[in-house]
Amino acid sequence: MKAKRIGYWVCMILMVFFFLPGGVMYVLRSQAAVHAVRVLGFPMYFCVFLGVWKVLGSMALVVPRFALLKEWAYAGMFFDLTGAAVAAWATGAAWWHVAAPLSILFILYGSWALRPASRRTNGAA
Repeated sequence: MKAKRIGYWVCMILMVFFFLPGGVMYVLRSQAAVHAVRVLGFPMYFCVFLGVWKVLGSMALVVPRFALLKEWAYAGMFFDLTGAAVAAWATGAAWWHVAAPLSILFILYGSWALRPASRRTNGAA
């Protein structure tokens, strides 16, 4: 039981580590974030839009209670990561630009699957 709890916290902290700083950089429109958005062919307003949702999703995972909000945050992160992989593949980016978000997807799944009962909605797996 203790290993499951440790696994959950490791995965959850890694997800926040991946999403929160990236979200802040997108909101602030850092040079790297703007470049990434342009390379993928997205409009510039998408930079701030994505950044705000990344920050809010990270916060939703950390805040106690609000199980349904956490489910939506997990779903949003899933869509973000799969969308990033597809966008990188479609634009001919290097293989690791496709592999990196797909790898993080496994950590996201670990966080979701190992979450304690207090962070689950009724009937959730």
